[in-house]
Amino acid sequence: MTLKVNKILHMEKSLYQDVLVFESETFGNVLALDGVIQCTEWDEFAYQEMIAHLPLAAHPNPKKVLVVGGGDGGVVREVLKHDTVEEVVLCDIDEAVIRVSKTYLPHMSSLLSSPKVTIYIGDGFKFLADNEATYDVIITDSSDPVGPAESLFQKPYFQLLYDALTPGGNISTQGECLWIHLPLITELKEMTSGVFPVTEYAYTTVPTYPSGQIGFMVCSKQAGRDLRTPVRKLSGCRYYNENLHRCAFMLPEFGRAMLEDKKNLLPAFGKAGLAAAAADTEGKPKKKVLLLGSGFVARPCAEYIVRDPLNELTIACRTLASSQALASGLPNTRSISLDVASPELDAQVAAHDVVISLIPYTYHPTVIKSAIKGKTHVVTTSYVSPAMRELDKEVKAAGIVVMNEIGVDPGIDHLYAIKTIDEVHAKGGKIKQFLSYCGGLPAPECSNNPLGYKFSWSSRGVLLALLNSASYISASRTISVSGTELMSTAQPYFISPAFAFVAYPNRDSVPFKEWYNIPEAETVVRGTLRYQGFPEFIKALVGLGWLDAGEKSWLKEGLTWAEVMQKSIGVNAATESSLISHVKAICKFPNESESSRIISGLRWIGLFSSEKIKPRGGNLLDTLCARLETLMKYEERERDLVMLQHKFIVEWKDGSEQTLTSTLEAYGDPTGHSAMALTVGVPCGITTQLVIDGVFKTPGVHAPYTKDICDPIRELLEREGLGMVEKVL
Repeated sequence: MTLKVNKILHMEKSLYQDVLVFESETFGNVLALDGVIQCTEWDEFAYQEMIAHLPLAAHPNPKKVLVVGGGDGGVVREVLKHDTVEEVVLCDIDEAVIRVSKTYLPHMSSLLSSPKVTIYIGDGFKFLADNEATYDVIITDSSDPVGPAESLFQKPYFQLLYDALTPGGNISTQGECLWIHLPLITELKEMTSGVFPVTEYAYTTVPTYPSGQIGFMVCSKQAGRDLRTPVRKLSGCRYYNENLHRCAFMLPEFGRAMLEDKKNLLPAFGKAGLAAAAADTEGKPKKKVLLLGSGFVARPCAEYIVRDPLNELTIACRTLASSQALASGLPNTRSISLDVASPELDAQVAAHDVVISLIPYTYHPTVIKSAIKGKTHVVTTSYVSPAMRELDKEVKAAGIVVMNEIGVDPGIDHLYAIKTIDEVHAKGGKIKQFLSYCGGLPAPECSNNPLGYKFSWSSRGVLLALLNSASYISASRTISVSGTELMSTAQPYFISPAFAFVAYPNRDSVPFKEWYNIPEAETVVRGTLRYQGFPEFIKALVGLGWLDAGEKSWLKEGLTWAEVMQKSIGVNAATESSLISHVKAICKFPNESESSRIISGLRWIGLFSSEKIKPRGGNLLDTLCARLETLMKYEERERDLVMLQHKFIVEWKDGSEQTLTSTLEAYGDPTGHSAMALTVGVPCGITTQLVIDGVFKTPGVHAPYTKDICDPIRELLEREGLGMVEKVL
């Protein structure tokens, strides 16, 4: 619930808590303690009347009443409506609440000055211990059971209440919310039943309390007392009446069943749901899943797998610490240390029904060979490489499914490309142009470095991908681009006015004319999105040799970044002026503005600095990666963006043309998973589950290029909120 604050009336830190009073637009003055609303002028009576009148109206002759807490005076006001009451003691540990309430909540606190009222500032425990068998009714108006108030919900306190009552005395205490605190209420009911012969739970509705409901434990020292029936009439109330008194003890069925029958009728979900589901799997066959790798995208995949209590997950990494970190908090999950190059791989793969390979793609053939021996299914998010495709015959002979290309790109892109293409063909249309671009980027507000990029997956993988050659079809001609020229092909690409994207081709798009079954297409291109300015910066790094993965014998510790730059570009001196002059000569920037921008970025990386390098891998690429992983990491509270769009230029039977788009714009959660992790890990988890369930059972090396594979994955993906949005432009 949201309250509009007109102005702050009072704020102080007392000896015990933060005390705040503010004026709200719709609820009047509001008292909050430690940031939690205690009462508002508009609805306080619903709470004060019920916590007071339930125990008082059920007592035949209450004369002496103790209120513990309730320094705002609201409960005292209600107690004094009973003409039998001769004396009220208010015991509150915090004088600030009483003082502040007299100023800002006068309609509640005005009767604190009554001659019948005595105010005691001090500890309620001590006061109760000093006043045994004294009070006919005791009302505890406490805050939630955290911090100092926690002790007011424990057995020693209720024993003190019992001892401080006269024979036949009643109590009521704040008893929390059925919707939020049912386990606590159940414990309270059981505990108080061990102290009092009569214990009941009742509730009231208060709009400004969590869930709009709060309850009371109402107990009596008198065995057999009917707390549900008022024995005296009362007037002057806004909320309480005799009928409501009786109804307050009539609980919704889920509350009654828990408190009376010890049966939980509430829906089970999350960990509780998993535990409940696990209880139903006794005797059913388990499925064993091996997950290789602990990278950025692995956790959402693992979380999806363990949703099914029949799945037993093993997470394997080169270091046990990495696998344990990934497995932390996951049910039915164990961690092991495993090197893919180890002879142990065959045995581990054979011991599982499915292996998910989220390690670098170069290792997938090794994993598949082990899977062939062990007759274990395989799922990867990587493109099917020639080495993987060569194993198709052996995979089929082993009777296993090897499903690949099921992340975001490749993955989600396939699902919606096949969907639209099939729908267009079914209506007699033709796909004249197919353009698909995807980018994993920082959200615009987080793209605050010279490259406009941050790493949500392997930095090495990102940079190496920038050196891949690319091929695509344009105007029915095959165009090939070398890796060294790739960045030069980048062009502005419009998706939304909110973004300044550039796009360039990615890998080999030509086979997709066949794989997507669009022989009629005149243009087929699948590419990458980046923010404006990125390609030119990368082109400079390539030209300066920083993306060279070849070993450099001279790359040793002790060199400065400037000295490494000097050797890389072949200049005589390592001074900044000499380096910059040579950089300009190599890069041939188109204008001074671009020169200044990129050289400033190189300076930001530190390539002209006297700082000592820390070589990695004996090459410039990995050494640069180590640097950029620090400079270009996501900071706390930052989020990433995955943007994926297909554009279909369609020619219909009547000769008319239309442009169709499918778009995914997904943002990461700064407190949870990145968009990249979700859009890669979840489709992978879904596909693995479909393999486990036998939905995909045709042996072979597969990718999602057909309706029978794409439709089941897409249906489950959309349930996760990760579907693409389709539009006609």
